[in-house]
Amino acid sequence: MANLKEIRNRIASVSSTMQITSAMKMVSAAKLKKAQDAITAMRPYSDTLTDLLQSLSGSIESSDASKYAAVREENKILLVAITSNRGLCGAFNTNVIKQAQSLAKGAYAGKAVSVMAVGKKSADILGKDFPLVSNESAIYEDLTFANVSEIADRLMEDFATEKFDKIVLIYNKFKNAATQIVTTEQFLPIVPVVGAAAESDYIFEPGKAEIVSELVPKALKTQLFKGIRDSFASEHGARMTAMHKATDNAADLRDQLKLTYNQARQAAITNEFLEIVGGAEALNDSLFTLS
Repeated sequence: MANLKEIRNRIASVSSTMQITSAMKMVSAAKLKKAQDAITAMRPYSDTLTDLLQSLSGSIESSDASKYAAVREENKILLVAITSNRGLCGAFNTNVIKQAQSLAKGAYAGKAVSVMAVGKKSADILGKDFPLVSNESAIYEDLTFANVSEIADRLMEDFATEKFDKIVLIYNKFKNAATQIVTTEQFLPIVPVVGAAAESDYIFEPGKAEIVSELVPKALKTQLFKGIRDSFASEHGARMTAMHKATDNAADLRDQLKLTYNQARQAAITNEFLEIVGGAEALNDSLFTLS
């Protein structure tokens, strides 16, 4: 059994760790509320805009819009892996990285797979296995639609110039604070809607071609912005949950150490009593012998 000083030091260390994890949990909870409100308000607009664009893109033949809906042989694939810049959020980053690796070795095996990393964690891991087109970790320093639009413009240009034949987004979709769903979403080419959904009757002013040409860039930028916003909210939810579990585990460990400390302290006191009693008995025996 460890001595009392070692146990006291461990109790102090665990208590300090518990304070840190508890503080991180509260910070993530505060940030989660704001991020959750943002993605909840944005998601219906983004989904409706994407559905509208997909329903129109199937029947549009203008050069401005068709270049983003052109289906080519999938030889050059770009995976946009959206993770976080920091850890301590459970399996949040690991799930995205594993999904990217699974796609590269499975569905896109034998093809030229490249990666655009949105977040330091994906850049650090995936950059070792695949060509890294760019590292967009700085986006989290100022997460605005304008900054995300710059990334989306580069992606659209790379697809239009046939640098890549297909671009796929991989991110954690926010469901609630405890649940994040790893989502794989095709960014380009635009997936046209087939069947009844594509036959919706619209009246276009000034014309279908002009409207779609204007909608295409906006919808794609909004889709990417939604994905990063989803991931941002999921990150704080995952970190809050992970820090909550860490705090509970630290509390259990502290209680166990306190019990061990009390047992060791009681054993030390008992040994001291036994030594005192044994010493007194030995002294009495020696005095009796002398007398």
